[in-house]
Amino acid sequence: MNPVNSIRHGVTWLFMGSTGGKLLAFGFGIVLARLLAPEDFGMLVTIHIFTGLAGFVSGGGMGQALIRAKEAVKPDYDIVFTLQILIGCLIYSAFFLAAPWFAQWYKTPLYADLLRVSALSFIFRPFVNLPSSILHRNMRYKAKTAVQIATLLISSMVSIIMAYYGYGVWSLIIGGIAGSVVSMILLAPLAGWRPGFSLDFRRARDLARYGVLVSANDIVVYVRNQAANFILGRTLGAAPVGLFNKADSLSRMPHGLITGSVYQVIFRAMAKEQDDLDKSHYLFIRSLCLVSVYVTPFYLMAHWIADPLITFLYGAKWAGAAAPLAILALAGPFLTIANMSGAVLAARNWLGRELGVQLILLVLVVIATLAGLPYGLVGVAGALVLVAVYNAVHMYSLASRCLGTTWIQLLVALRPAIILNTVLASVLLLLHHTLPEAVRDNDPGYLAAMLLGGGLIYALCFLFLPIAALASEQDRWKARLRHRGSSRP
Repeated sequence: MNPVNSIRHGVTWLFMGSTGGKLLAFGFGIVLARLLAPEDFGMLVTIHIFTGLAGFVSGGGMGQALIRAKEAVKPDYDIVFTLQILIGCLIYSAFFLAAPWFAQWYKTPLYADLLRVSALSFIFRPFVNLPSSILHRNMRYKAKTAVQIATLLISSMVSIIMAYYGYGVWSLIIGGIAGSVVSMILLAPLAGWRPGFSLDFRRARDLARYGVLVSANDIVVYVRNQAANFILGRTLGAAPVGLFNKADSLSRMPHGLITGSVYQVIFRAMAKEQDDLDKSHYLFIRSLCLVSVYVTPFYLMAHWIADPLITFLYGAKWAGAAAPLAILALAGPFLTIANMSGAVLAARNWLGRELGVQLILLVLVVIATLAGLPYGLVGVAGALVLVAVYNAVHMYSLASRCLGTTWIQLLVALRPAIILNTVLASVLLLLHHTLPEAVRDNDPGYLAAMLLGGGLIYALCFLFLPIAALASEQDRWKARLRHRGSSRP
């Protein structure tokens, strides 16, 4: 199997898992949003700002180091597991002791108990991280997909049942714990892994060296992504955090569905081919081209239909998330460029250079959030889009230096997506102005018309416009459609 087909096979399973998982999470999220208030989600986000940060410390980036390593044997997994379980216990103890102070700081006594229960996940994480790393290293994405779906189903059902019976924010906390337990039970037998302990810390030296860089980058990225939520929580309260987080999570759905899946496979493929510069160069440019074609229309649609989408799905109490969503969706294409560039830097061990970019971005996000705050959630969203543009430019500049690509090659890679989405934007504008007023004023009817009309035109242009860079992809889809058509009775 050639590299592109191998990547496509891996992405297919990750995409299926990601798509199935995101769609299920999306559906369950609608149910939970109607059962719970924005304040409940805001409280969860506030807690996750701190537990999520500690999560990167507990992993230490060594799972990623195991995936990247040319060779990994059981003693390597044992020492990583030992370190992670020790760190996890220390982190849980720290959160348990700090919980009263945390509650006092936010002037909400409930936070103490919520934090102590939520932090239990650090005890389970090593039992999830190690078998997950084994499956990823062996490119067994089908097994990872199955576990992901099963975990989501059970954790979401637990949350929904508890929310229905009035447990509020506790339904979200306990649902998360249930998901950790399910993952722990399912992953170990699939990976053929049994916990083992080791005190041979010399074995961990090389893994830890790379892991520290991974962890440092992840921590800075996480703090950067949570900085706006933290500032909003301290200045405006839990409800605006819930609204902004809903807008941000929806704007990032295309990334989670497609770009994130491709990142994992590209990272592993480039790590295997890290000594072959030409092959890595090809994989990077080709991935940028295809990912932008598949993911950009989702961002464009999210920008266009944000208002009716939010109101229809979540109800009037979430209407304040629509305007930030429309603006944040504009950052999507730049997020794709930055993400694919990050896969290059991680695979070729340029993480030290990436860390400098992430530190700059952290400062810019804080400045942007504070600058946009006087203009509300819309102002914050607009300022963050500018930061996303800078992120894409700086990350690609590093990736281009690493692989020897040029800015012209980036434009050529993005050209098919630019052509197709220019057509899509024109179609959406035409539909908006030609639809009867009765349809425009009806959220379900308007959403259906825009999604079906825009989606159909985009698909037809994708299949039949004479775009040389997409010729093989067009042939592949046409063959698949012909096969399905001929197989029908």
